[in-house]
Amino acid sequence: MEVSLSEQDGVRLAIEGCGHGTLHAIYASVEEACKRREWPDVDLLIIGGDFQSVRNAYDLNCVSMPAKYRSMCDFHEYYSGQRTAPCLTVFVGGNHEASNYLFELYYGGWVAPNIYYVGAANVLRLGPLRIAGMSGIWKGYNYRKPHHERLPYNESDIRSIYHTREVDVRKLLQIRTQVDIGISHDWPKGVEWKGDWKRLFRHKGHLEEDAREGQLGSVAAQYVMDRLRPRYWFSAHLHCKYAAVVDHVATLESTDGPFVAHGKLAATKNDEEIDLDDDLDGDGSAAVATANADEIDLELEDDADGAVVVAPGQGLDDVQVPVEPGALTAGPTLEEEEARAALPEAFRPRPPPAKEVIEHPPGISNTTTHFLALDKCLPNKDFLQLTLIPSPDTTTHERPFKLTYDREWLAITRAFALSEPAVFGDPDATLPRPKSQAAYSELIDRQMQWLDERLAGHIMTVPDAFEVIAPVYDNGNWNLPQYSRVGEYPNPQTARFCEMLQMPNPLAITEEQLAARLDAGPKADPEAERFGSGSRGHKATEDAEEGEEEVADVAGEAETAPPDPAWIVAVAAYPNLVW
Repeated sequence: MEVSLSEQDGVRLAIEGCGHGTLHAIYASVEEACKRREWPDVDLLIIGGDFQSVRNAYDLNCVSMPAKYRSMCDFHEYYSGQRTAPCLTVFVGGNHEASNYLFELYYGGWVAPNIYYVGAANVLRLGPLRIAGMSGIWKGYNYRKPHHERLPYNESDIRSIYHTREVDVRKLLQIRTQVDIGISHDWPKGVEWKGDWKRLFRHKGHLEEDAREGQLGSVAAQYVMDRLRPRYWFSAHLHCKYAAVVDHVATLESTDGPFVAHGKLAATKNDEEIDLDDDLDGDGSAAVATANADEIDLELEDDADGAVVVAPGQGLDDVQVPVEPGALTAGPTLEEEEARAALPEAFRPRPPPAKEVIEHPPGISNTTTHFLALDKCLPNKDFLQLTLIPSPDTTTHERPFKLTYDREWLAITRAFALSEPAVFGDPDATLPRPKSQAAYSELIDRQMQWLDERLAGHIMTVPDAFEVIAPVYDNGNWNLPQYSRVGEYPNPQTARFCEMLQMPNPLAITEEQLAARLDAGPKADPEAERFGSGSRGHKATEDAEEGEEEVADVAGEAETAPPDPAWIVAVAAYPNLVW
């Protein structure tokens, strides 16, 4: 007998794939989907990146995409106040963003009324739900670098600022209690093998090579999903709808199905397939090596019956020299252990450091994650999904639900800010080595106590503190020279957040420093020539990440979109998702 759950007892979510600046169509599609589902509204819209929060023509110069595809799109109307988002919207950053704007809100913040950017990494609460988010895409060569990009950007900065950094993932990995939802732009690595991967590769054949070579998806997102084990995980980036189920216990205990080993997909055994490597006798047993009497065995001892052969090349071929029984024919006169002990301390090999045993937090008990990726907002694309997240605690929270800070995340944020301060804009900065799990736990416990003492009665609702601080769109063409000199606007939301936690603001900068950086211009860019020549990566996913392939798709199809955006509703929008 199926258990009936009233939709009043759950959180009504709308999940959308890549935004690509098409907010008008996305909101119209959500409204239409709610009518078909007979929902009054949604509690939250989640957009999985490539949001493109472009405020003005200056911002457009900081978006990573080929110049011919740059367009103001819709967001500037929500920023200026011409329009207001009809539902609470949360998004993570992707690889096509106004990176200069998102940089201002490193810890998260409102980019427009009712539209919240989660930041580089964050954990927030909405009613009974706990939501973790991480921005960016995976590029291993930048993962352990600091956030060295800061305005004014050169071409390399524009193409690296959205790469996920270990300093941000490090914080998410300290979560010790259960999260309900995880969000990333890039897919967690390996999740493609947890669903109908054959159908996926029939639909998106260019992804198969990367998947089989272990190069598809984000290693960082995989780390976080395996650690947090949320009930649901939503992604975008690859422009297709794909559902999968990750059984974390089974993943640890077995390797059923295709898996990646040493960068390659391990082959699975087909009982009906003739294996040319099997023994030709057909008994199915492994071939056993037999000794060859004519083969010289290099492993035999040199001495035989108290004699050794003289080394060749000395005119004494085949001559044997008698030796004393038990005498050494070569090497030291001490046993190996004694010889090593006789070495000075500086010459002794250092023992490898003891590997820390990482225990899974007992406060994280969920073992199954339901994964869903969606397409971009275009006609005939599966870009939108309405789903009800069951929760018996819904009645204890008053609608409309408000975004609130998560106390554990605040403690983690403060612990890292004080012990491992973030550095921005310094290409020569070095990152501190990660501490042990025990050391981080002690730091976080200390900050939890600080929160209990200092913010015990503090209202944890995220304040509606949006302000227009950068110029609004003036209909200017971003190609004009005056828009190439992009200024930085320190965001008061970030300053107030740091003040609340009584921690230094890593983005704080004086007017004099801003002017000096702007006058100095972008730092020298050794990669400028490569970017200017239009060099492309050889992988299909690298092409998409560089931007031309996927943005061309959006720009080309947008021209054929019907005039009424309410028609742009994916079929996936109204039936509830079944994994």
